[in-house]
Amino acid sequence: MKKNIIIFVIVILAAIALRYVSGIVGEYMSRKSLKSQPAPSVQVEPIGEREIIRSFQAPGRVASKYQVNVLARISGYLQKSYFKEGDYVKEGQVLFQIEPTEYINTSNVAKANVANTKAQLEYAEKQLARASELVKKDYIARAQYDQILSQRDALRAQLASAQAAYQDSLRNYGYTMVKSPVNGRVGIIDVTVGNYVSPASAPLTTINSNDPIYVTFPLDANDFDALAKADMQNYKNRKVELYFNNGEKYELDGVQDFLDNKIDESTGTVTLRATFKNPNNRLLHGEFVTVKLYSNNKVKVPVVHQAAVQENQAGKYVYKLDENDLPQLTYIKVGEQVGDFWVVTDGLTYGDRVVTDGLQKVTPGHPVTIVTPEEMAKIKKETLETEKEK
Repeated sequence: MKKNIIIFVIVILAAIALRYVSGIVGEYMSRKSLKSQPAPSVQVEPIGEREIIRSFQAPGRVASKYQVNVLARISGYLQKSYFKEGDYVKEGQVLFQIEPTEYINTSNVAKANVANTKAQLEYAEKQLARASELVKKDYIARAQYDQILSQRDALRAQLASAQAAYQDSLRNYGYTMVKSPVNGRVGIIDVTVGNYVSPASAPLTTINSNDPIYVTFPLDANDFDALAKADMQNYKNRKVELYFNNGEKYELDGVQDFLDNKIDESTGTVTLRATFKNPNNRLLHGEFVTVKLYSNNKVKVPVVHQAAVQENQAGKYVYKLDENDLPQLTYIKVGEQVGDFWVVTDGLTYGDRVVTDGLQKVTPGHPVTIVTPEEMAKIKKETLETEKEK
């Protein structure tokens, strides 16, 4: 039994050793084969510089400028509603009616009090005028005149109070017609006709304003820093484009008119807001969209030709030539697209040379032959003709 185990272990070790040796031999033969092959022809371009308007993309959410809860400002039974859920309403449009009888009666009583006090005041004014003449001729005592004057002044105060009460009763009567405070779209009716409502009750419904409308979006702190450097003091009224989830662009551009004063610690982003006109009500409160924000100023940035950029699971990369003209695989980070170029945000600097054509045969660390565009075109033509002949 022990002998069988030893034999088994020896076989395993031999297999491992054979596989290791095979790998070394294979690698050696591969290197030898590569050395025997001619260096592949490639076209090389230096990392250039472009003056561009920077653009940054971010997810956004549509939000109404005003989101207003419609409340009852007086108490009473809800008698009528004058709209359908989902309707677009205008500022000042009547939405509900609260039973008005109590408030009409209160207003009539207050109006009568005003009329009664006015009549008393008019009589008091006449009495005061007579007393003023009589006191001058000493027909009445000064104390009697002062009493009549005091009664007149008291009635003036009572009239002012009665008029205020009347105006207050008219105000409360006006509240029996519940009106829309803004232009917008009405939501679900939360309190139906027949219910008793008061200022302490839940909102009757909610109105979301629709034109203009806001779009809020978080911008990565690094992108925000690049944007701030580009615009310096010219940071107001930046252009913003909006795209729906199906990729369609909204027909009207917006203006970025607000930015938060802090970076969110949990997300590492800065919240910004843009305002869009929404005359056809295409944008709805709560809708998720994509926004594209543009800088106001142009800025110089390094760019790399798209043909030079490849991608694998680790990210985007290029073949950059070192001081010995040997290609080295270099991972990069890119920003927005400018024509046939990517804006480089990390991994490359001005003057770096990268392979833009002939990438298929490039092996990192192995020599290449740098050719002109004309020579590359000739090589491709010859290769194509050879393949056709085969």
